[in-house]
Amino acid sequence: MLYYLFDFLERNFETPVASLFQFISFRAGLAIILSLIISMLLGGKIIRWLQRQQVGESVRDLGLKGQKEKEGTPTMGGIIILMAILIPCLLVAKLHNIYILLMLIATTWMGTIGFVDDYIKVFKKDKKGLSGKFKILGQVVLGLIVALTMLFSNDVVVQMPLEKAQARNFEIVKTVSSDQGVQNAYVKTSITNVPFLKDREFDYAGVFRFIGDNGQKFVWILFVPFVIFVVTAVSNAANLTDGLDGLATGVSAIMGVALGGLAYVSGNTLMADYLNILYLPGAGELVIFAACFLGACIGFLWYNSYPAEVFMGDTGSLALGSIIAVMGFLVRMEFLIPILCGVFLIENLSVVLQVAYFKRTKKKYGEGRRIFLMSPIHHHFQKKGMHESKIVIRFWIVAILLAVLTLITLKVR
Repeated sequence: MLYYLFDFLERNFETPVASLFQFISFRAGLAIILSLIISMLLGGKIIRWLQRQQVGESVRDLGLKGQKEKEGTPTMGGIIILMAILIPCLLVAKLHNIYILLMLIATTWMGTIGFVDDYIKVFKKDKKGLSGKFKILGQVVLGLIVALTMLFSNDVVVQMPLEKAQARNFEIVKTVSSDQGVQNAYVKTSITNVPFLKDREFDYAGVFRFIGDNGQKFVWILFVPFVIFVVTAVSNAANLTDGLDGLATGVSAIMGVALGGLAYVSGNTLMADYLNILYLPGAGELVIFAACFLGACIGFLWYNSYPAEVFMGDTGSLALGSIIAVMGFLVRMEFLIPILCGVFLIENLSVVLQVAYFKRTKKKYGEGRRIFLMSPIHHHFQKKGMHESKIVIRFWIVAILLAVLTLITLKVR
């Protein structure tokens, strides 16, 4: 909203300061500041309100050191994260931008589902919360919206030389001329970036090449389920990671920085050309959303760092995971998600392996055995006697390494 106000002031009154809002870097910096202020100022009030409502965490005794001290800590703190993302984004982002609209939908939609789950657990005193099938349904709907928008919206396009677009028989939305007079085309296509390989793109429609020219019509058969699977997997993995004070929040903030970098280079024609990746007109606006996301996560750490004054609950964790997955697809870097979200992946795999091995050994030996002392894997280290803060910081360090690796893949091709 502020963007449109200052744009109006610049065009009609030539207000000098108003021109700053045309720069993504300025608006991104402002978004971080606003997110931090909102999360820190409103966070305390929300926590006190939650305490008055007696919205406290009920903790099962799992024999973990310091676990019982968490009893009664307010949950549903994800409300703070959602407000610190949505309010600054509405203020400084271009709200007509399709990428911003999709991110706002993803944040609101999954935040609402997580809120309903927390509400049932806390206010209705039903520890099961929202039925798992309804959570999955919500994730499926979000994946469906994102996938179909990417496939069929004329606002989600890739820019490439006109000759290349014509040679590959892509659907051309419009043609544009560069400053050098080169004819480029905005095309509808299902191609995406492939990491580590130079001059390589993966076209989902290529899987149906055997059909002939009609292959593009069937691309949704592959792309839609893939988006749904990744969104669901990352969202649930973020939920599993939210088990120690500041763990999921800090790791998500680090991923947000990397995603902001990917959005910036994908939405900048010079950087995209230099790095030999797809140029996505309008995707640079995702830098603003990534800045809001980063500020919200860091601001929430003010209260969520050890010892936590509030937990995010499913309101926050489901939204954080979905945001990361959706943004990965929008910048067409989805094949980098396993690297960037490596901490989430390890947490998820630890649970899957633990359950599968327990069932297999119980069937074979009559008694279930375990790979880890406890899963998710952060609890394994707790069982080994490692302090909670040390585990969290080490996981942050791993997340930083993975984020840097994700970014350098742009050059390692």
